[in-house]
Amino acid sequence: MTANSKFLSAASALALTVAMAVPATVAVSVLGMGVAQAAVVRSIEVHGNQRVDAQTIRDNTGIKVGKNFSNTDIDEGLKRLFAMGLFSDVKMNQVGSTLVVTVKEYEVVNQVLFQGNKKVKDPDLQRVISLKPREAFDPAKLASDEQAIRDAYRYVGRNDAAVSAQTVDLGQGRVNVVFKITEGKKTKIDDITFEGNKAFGNRRLRDVIATKRSNFLSWLTRGDVYSDDRLQADQEALRRFYFNHGYADFQIVSADATFDEASNSYKIKFVVDEGARYKLGDVQVDSTIEGVDTQSMQKVLKTHEGDVYSAKRIEDSVLAINDKVADSGYAFAKVEPRGDRDFNNHTISIVYNIDQGPRAYVERIEIRGNDKTRDYVIRRELDLNEGDAYNQTMVQRAKRRLEGLGFFQTVNVSTAPGSEPDQVILVVDVTEKSTGEFSIGGGYTTGGDSPGASVEASITERNFLGRGQYVRIGAGAGEDDARNYNLSFTEPYFLGYRLSAGFDIFRRTYRMNDDYDVKQTGGSIRFGVPITEQLTGSIAYNYVQEEYNLDHKGHYRKLAAQNGTTKEQEEMKDYSGAIIEASENSPWTRSSVSYGLTYNTIDDMKNPHDGLFIRGIQEYAGIGGDANFLKTTGKAMMYKTISETYDLVGLLSVGGGYIHEIGDDGVRIFDMFKSNSDMIRGFKYNGIGARQRSSDGDKYFLGGTTYMNATAEIQFPMPVVPDSLGMRGAFFADTATLYGNNYEPSIPNENPVTGDDSAWRASAGVSLMWASPFGPLRFDYAWPVAKESGDRTQNFNFGVSTKF
Repeated sequence: MTANSKFLSAASALALTVAMAVPATVAVSVLGMGVAQAAVVRSIEVHGNQRVDAQTIRDNTGIKVGKNFSNTDIDEGLKRLFAMGLFSDVKMNQVGSTLVVTVKEYEVVNQVLFQGNKKVKDPDLQRVISLKPREAFDPAKLASDEQAIRDAYRYVGRNDAAVSAQTVDLGQGRVNVVFKITEGKKTKIDDITFEGNKAFGNRRLRDVIATKRSNFLSWLTRGDVYSDDRLQADQEALRRFYFNHGYADFQIVSADATFDEASNSYKIKFVVDEGARYKLGDVQVDSTIEGVDTQSMQKVLKTHEGDVYSAKRIEDSVLAINDKVADSGYAFAKVEPRGDRDFNNHTISIVYNIDQGPRAYVERIEIRGNDKTRDYVIRRELDLNEGDAYNQTMVQRAKRRLEGLGFFQTVNVSTAPGSEPDQVILVVDVTEKSTGEFSIGGGYTTGGDSPGASVEASITERNFLGRGQYVRIGAGAGEDDARNYNLSFTEPYFLGYRLSAGFDIFRRTYRMNDDYDVKQTGGSIRFGVPITEQLTGSIAYNYVQEEYNLDHKGHYRKLAAQNGTTKEQEEMKDYSGAIIEASENSPWTRSSVSYGLTYNTIDDMKNPHDGLFIRGIQEYAGIGGDANFLKTTGKAMMYKTISETYDLVGLLSVGGGYIHEIGDDGVRIFDMFKSNSDMIRGFKYNGIGARQRSSDGDKYFLGGTTYMNATAEIQFPMPVVPDSLGMRGAFFADTATLYGNNYEPSIPNENPVTGDDSAWRASAGVSLMWASPFGPLRFDYAWPVAKESGDRTQNFNFGVSTKF
């Protein structure tokens, strides 16, 4: 056979084979596809399950007995079973007309244990992990929980904390999860510096930010913990600070944190560009909405021509205009400020534009991140509800209110599209922080009604049960058997209104100036009413029972028995007649109503630099009880920054009070005003004013019905002392007068009351103020420069600072 013939024969055979094979293959493929598309399951068998019910597994496959299914249905069924989070492995196979589902269940977590943790306690770690007892164990959750624990340690300043997790098989599908923790050393902040700042010194800017340099008390304040989030918040705080002080062009060029592994510490550096300081030029209100009276809008503005530019005052003006426009019936009005800079004169003219905003409604409010705080506590700070017209100004106001609660580390309010073009979803994201504390503290005070050493323990919760309520329970003890117990409770939204209500209960026992024992038991029911952002009203009912005992441990009874005299005669040798009479008629009860107004524009209550604080209170006693008087007191304080560069702050303060007797019984000695360090320094507590002598010549100050006082003070940062300690110094001058006493001697041979004149006293001195972790403390050293004969002086005074 020739080559060509052989080739033709082979080609013919191949063609014949292909021609026969192709139809057969196509037929088999079509038949296979038909079976896959038309398969019907007659039963579903489940294997490998121990705790999960077989029927639950069948239901979650999505495949029904007696119905067709395909490979796509099997894939979807596998996804659904894995999504249950109960199985580490799932297989589905078809055996004839039976669908076999084989599962491997996760073990169940029996316990979650932590080893090696001291700085972060078990309950805090349990809150950040996702694995929980009696839930399915998931290796992916285990890995994420390890990182969550590392993040928790990074939050408390321990960046090199090491975490490893392991499981302990207990049999029967149960495991214990154990996190082994090596806490490492605390990461410190070695230094915080600023570059480019000229108007404000480094110390002043370090006061503005939350991050602080490490010092020996940082373990209490935790201000020296570095985090990226805190650094971002510090930058925002610096911007707001500069914007509120006239620097509208302020920029942060860079903010860098450099970590030194050798010292395990950070160095933080802010490079800033302050720009020029601006004042306000022309301030106008324009409106494109017909019917809006722009002249009336001018009256509610917080910004005026010639004022130093302040972003906060502009925001307050926008809020005020928006409220007034909304009250006029324009629910969708939008207020936007527009600034026009004059770079030559360094002024900014402001025009508040009132336009008709888009018609959008709040479809839904979503609150996220509040594990403890209840939804309604957050919702009540919003002036918007579902169905209301959306208003950006009200959203910003709500954000400020939520931040002011002190319950959250961060608050973010955003919007998402709703189901319709004119609907929006308001999303409130919060990150909660600890609101409770247990504290034990001790101290020593040189003034007040019970001077000396003292110790106090208290439990405070500012967000009780997530309801936004304030609860404090405290107990303390001091020298000479001093004891005090107190309970306070405040509901900030009484009956659903922006009206605070609360009560206080207390019991105090102490020895007054080493002279006589005092017991006070009582309480109050109080209400607070916010009238405006700066003005607050208050009203309270007060009930106090007071008992005074001169015969400490039966001392005078014993003397009377020895000398053949009466107890009263022995007391007359050591006490004045007024004190004896007041003591013999105790226990006294005082039932009163007090009411007042407080106006407050202080920029920072913990570290004031600018603002005005005014408070006026009246107390009417005579609703039952023994007391019958009307007491009026007032106080005004003005803070003003004298030098931004050197952080010098001036303080002017004036105060006064008058108690008016109602009826013919006069005002009791123990209800009269007594001098203290808030009135004038350089004199002992109750060391000026009307006085009376005992038969042995000892002086007893009785207080007065009228007082007036004034203070001038310059505060400054302490040189050399690290600013992170929160210490400041001050030079001050005080003046005061205390006079008026209607006590008339009723005991035979009783000495008369003297010193009942309106002579003014004055003093000057220096102070050290410390914003300590134990509370604000103050050390004063004063020299009396104008005093009266018989006054009791005291140069040094130390105690808790009560500025407001």
